[in-house]
Amino acid sequence: MSERPELTTELKGKEFLEYYYLKEELVCFCHDNGLPASGGKVELTERIAYFLDTGKVRSSKTVRSSKHRISEITKESIIEPDFVCSELHRAFFKNEIGESFSFNVAFQKWLKANSGKTYADAIAAYKEIKRTKKQGKKDIDKQFEYNTYVRDFFDDNKGASLADAIKCWKYKKSIKGHNRYERSDLRALDDQTTAE
Repeated sequence: MSERPELTTELKGKEFLEYYYLKEELVCFCHDNGLPASGGKVELTERIAYFLDTGKVRSSKTVRSSKHRISEITKESIIEPDFVCSELHRAFFKNEIGESFSFNVAFQKWLKANSGKTYADAIAAYKEIKRTKKQGKKDIDKQFEYNTYVRDFFDDNKGASLADAIKCWKYKKSIKGHNRYERSDLRALDDQTTAE
C-alpha cells in the first residue's frame, strides 16, 4: 500500500489529486501558501491542484453581489439572478405548494441554475424533484465522498457494521486513486495492520 504524501508545495497537481485530504488540511494549505481558503472542498481541491501545477493563485469563485430587492412574487415573476432563499420566497412556496414545502438542496440548486425562468417553472421543478426522490436512490454531492462511500459499502455488504465501513473507508483514503467503494476494499477487514 502506498503511503499518502504530505500536502506540500513539492507535490504535483496530478499526484495531489490521487489522494484523499480532509477539508481542514486543504484550508490550512491555502492559508500557509497565500491562497483563498473560501469555498467548498471541490473548489479548494481544484484551486490547490492549479497552484501546484502553475505556481499561480486562482481566485475564489465565490462572488458577493448586491441582492435583488423584491417585494412581491407571483407565478409569472422571473427567478432573479444570484437567487437567495428568503422568508418572502419561503412564504410564496408554502402558499403555492403547501406547508410541507422546504428548501431542499436539489431545489436550491435548481433555483440558482435557472434564473430567468418563472416561479411557475420553479413550482413544477419542485414537484418533479420530490417525485423522483421517492423513486430512487438520492444523489450525494461530490464533496460528500465519505457519505457516498458508506452508502455504497452497505449496498454491497448487507448486515455489515459501521465499524467495518469506516475501516474500509480509512483504507481507501490512504491509498492512491479514487475514493469510491470497490469490493477489493474489503481486504482492509482481513488486514490487521490497517491503520486506525
